[in-house]
Amino acid sequence: MSGPEHSRFAALHDVELCALAATGERRAFGELVRRHSSAVRGVLRRMGAHAAEADDVAQDAFLAAFERISEFRGEGTFAGWVKKIAARLYLRRLHRDRRLGALTDEEPADEAPRGDADAAIDLEGALKALGTAERLCVTMCFGAGLSHSEAAEALNLPLGTVKSHVKRGLEKLRTRLAPEHGAALEGRRGNG
Repeated sequence: MSGPEHSRFAALHDVELCALAATGERRAFGELVRRHSSAVRGVLRRMGAHAAEADDVAQDAFLAAFERISEFRGEGTFAGWVKKIAARLYLRRLHRDRRLGALTDEEPADEAPRGDADAAIDLEGALKALGTAERLCVTMCFGAGLSHSEAAEALNLPLGTVKSHVKRGLEKLRTRLAPEHGAALEGRRGNG
């Protein structure tokens, strides 16, 4: 899509694009895919999917969204809606492949070495340092926008277990991503 047609769709809001896509306008849906595909793949990667797998699941999620586009009412964002679809599809794939395992009995991930305080924040690396259950729960609730209840249902875990995984995961992320106390003070002295 290029030229005037592209700019026509590029100027529209997601809700307007969804309404057009619901009438069968494929180019409108193509604009939604263009806008949000990298964010959907990013959530899947943070959940633990490899690049090719994230691409496959994202494609499946957009196909499912296109088939169900008339169900989207604009009460939330289109991006959040399609991320939820993608997260659920990824979890089904994990269950099917029996990779999800017993999340409650999981061994914690190895601690990765922490970089310099001057290094850029590495969210991907920090998420990889979490255990599988913590990473899935945190990314489902914060990356894909699922509620704790929705994540518990999707993972087939008790609500309290999901909340515990989220709480522990967020605490580990805060610790891992926070600048070292001494380095932060050192930087302030040099600027003042």
